[in-house]
Amino acid sequence: MGNDLADVLIVGAGPTGLVLACDLVRRGAAVRIVDRSLAPPRTSRAKGPNARSLEILDDLGVADEVLAAGSAPLPMLKYRDRLPVAETDPWADSAPAPDAPYDRGRLIAQWRLEEILRDRLAGYGVRVELGREVVGLTEAADGRHVDVTFAEDRTERVRYVVGCDGAHSSVRKLLGIGFEGTTAEDQVMVCGDVDLAEGALDRTRWHQWFDEDGAVMLCPIPGTRTGWWFQAGPERDGRGRPLAPTADGFRRLLARHTALPGRALTRAELLSTYRVNVRMADRFRAGRVFLAGDAAHVHAVAGGLGMNTGIQDAFNLGWKLGLVLAGHAGAELLDTYEEERLPVAARTLDLTSERLRATLEAIRRPGGGLDAAITLDTTGLGVGYRWSSLARMHDEASRPDETSRHDKTPRHDETPRHDETPRPDETPRHDETSRPDETPRPGDGLPGSPQPGDRAPDAPCLDAVTGARTRLHRVFAGPRTTVLGFGPGSAAVLREVAAAYGGAGVRTCRVYASHESGARSGPGAAVVDDEGHAATAYGTGASGTRGTDTGTGTVIVVRPDHHLGLCAPADDARPVHAYLRRLHGAGRPRNGSPALVDAVRKG
Repeated sequence: MGNDLADVLIVGAGPTGLVLACDLVRRGAAVRIVDRSLAPPRTSRAKGPNARSLEILDDLGVADEVLAAGSAPLPMLKYRDRLPVAETDPWADSAPAPDAPYDRGRLIAQWRLEEILRDRLAGYGVRVELGREVVGLTEAADGRHVDVTFAEDRTERVRYVVGCDGAHSSVRKLLGIGFEGTTAEDQVMVCGDVDLAEGALDRTRWHQWFDEDGAVMLCPIPGTRTGWWFQAGPERDGRGRPLAPTADGFRRLLARHTALPGRALTRAELLSTYRVNVRMADRFRAGRVFLAGDAAHVHAVAGGLGMNTGIQDAFNLGWKLGLVLAGHAGAELLDTYEEERLPVAARTLDLTSERLRATLEAIRRPGGGLDAAITLDTTGLGVGYRWSSLARMHDEASRPDETSRHDKTPRHDETPRHDETPRPDETPRHDETSRPDETPRPGDGLPGSPQPGDRAPDAPCLDAVTGARTRLHRVFAGPRTTVLGFGPGSAAVLREVAAAYGGAGVRTCRVYASHESGARSGPGAAVVDDEGHAATAYGTGASGTRGTDTGTGTVIVVRPDHHLGLCAPADDARPVHAYLRRLHGAGRPRNGSPALVDAVRKG
């Protein structure tokens, strides 16, 4: 048995596993990441991060590199009988907003995104261990470790394991966790990366040929001169069964549906057959082992949410493992991973199936295309956790924590059904009004303001010390909880928080209104809301108070994954302390200092 005891072993080095590894290692956790492949997996299945995943990549310090390596989503040119019949830009009416600077995703090959994340991880001194296959998992009798057996008959001990090893997850199978759902054998697509002769097609468009007897879709791969993502309905044999993809088969499909000759396709690799699978694990946790990404849920490709849901799983789990490993939070915090992410996965299965149906209906008509799959829901910006036990209004947070989990949300030792979980789509998007049928309470915020569990809005502002332009998400960046203070009355609470939790992974930030005069000093960061965007986004108004509150300020706790944890009037610090005790008050870091490594930020 190995002598080095890792905090977390991540199985699977795709985007989900790499994001989790980057997040954990910057928190000071001892992380190992393994993959059964002998070389870094090179797959082109996903076409890039959506808007919410870009925010996560920004927090990890790699968004600029992703933006530079990728391209904006392209207009879609639709054909019927080889002739162009319509062009659509699904993002034509979209624009960055103060609260959401990423209004759309980014096209980038999955293998290129993984390269960027591996380089980021290597900067922390961690490299993917290739050619290592997990074949056994046993939780130690003391319940404090997991013994992991590898194919080379070597057993190593770790504190936690996270299976990010895809739809055929060995980790999930070793745990005996069910993966219920359906496979649509009649909904089949062949995929691959291809090269087309230079100049064969306009690379500023995503070309889509939909005919009654099949389809071909070609999207240029950013960062290449002649590379394209190829997707098509498969060739079939005399009995109607789909044939395996081949380069020659791709050439025949190209010649049949497009005006291009088959010889225009000069190379084809990474060929695969895709069938629509809609499945979800019965649970996302078994003791000290977790599932994330495709290991926990798979669904239709419509809307491009597969990789993105996995990235967001990782960002939800990482900070919770980090706080528990550092000794700040109790192990019960880990129950909230499944509590929050299982309902999101269930809704994603429903959403993508709905978008697939809409797309299949759209392409039956000339001019229909993949734009039918794209809605505001597919940006990921509206996903929230209002049902979570971590989402507290001020009057709830100060009570004893007997409601640390909601009975309606399954624990890791219960078997949920898709239709029994809370529905994230019942949480209004960031641009919608919440609680329309309830009387506003102090701390609730102005109509349309975010509530606990919602994504924390961004907002442009000024650094109060240097006067340089910055934004709130830049303040949130890095592995810490952030406590925002609006209004003069919040200063005392921020001082108390800084004194009590400043060494335990909590930062404070005073948000000054442009009209506030006097010295702008105090613990932590400070920004000036010079254009009023922060007050608008958080519903505090010009006075720094929310809703019907007549006090002198508001305090908002923002979790490390940029979701609101608590909103409270500044004249009562008790709920703020109660909430922070749950996340940061269980003990000191093992080494006596905060187990955090701040992300290196650009700009």
